[in-house]
Amino acid sequence: MEKVGHLASGIGEYIRQQRSNAKISLRQLSKLAGVSNPYLSQIERGVRKPSAEILQQIAKGLRISAEALYVQAGILDLPSGGPVPEAIRAAAELTERQKQILLDVYESFRRENTAMNGTEANPGSDHDHQDRGSAQGRE
Repeated sequence: MEKVGHLASGIGEYIRQQRSNAKISLRQLSKLAGVSNPYLSQIERGVRKPSAEILQQIAKGLRISAEALYVQAGILDLPSGGPVPEAIRAAAELTERQKQILLDVYESFRRENTAMNGTEANPGSDHDHQDRGSAQGRE
C-alpha cells in the first residue's frame, strides 16, 4: 500500500509517540478509542489518514486534546500563544480539564498585561527595567 502522504505519516508518528508516552499498547488504544486494531495500526504507519471523528476518539483514548491531533493532522492551524501554551497542551500528566484551566488562566494574564501596558507583556520591557532601576536606587 502506498502512503497517503506526509500529513498521514506525521499524524501516525505523533499518535504512536503519544501512545508510547502513555505506555499503552496498540490493542489497548484501539479498545479505548473504539477503533479496530488493524485500522489504528494503518494510521500509525501512515497508510490511512483518519477523519476528525476518529482523531477525536483516539485523543480520548490517549487522554490528550483532540485539538493537538487536529493540528498534527493539518485540520487546524497551530494555536498562537508561544511555548507556554504548547507546553501545557503537551503535558501528558495533566487532564484535559487541567490543561484548559491553565490555558484560560495564562490567557487572562496575557490579556490583563496587554491592557495595562498597551502591548504584549515582555520580561524585557521598559516597565521591568524601570522597576529594577528604582529598586537599585533604594539599596
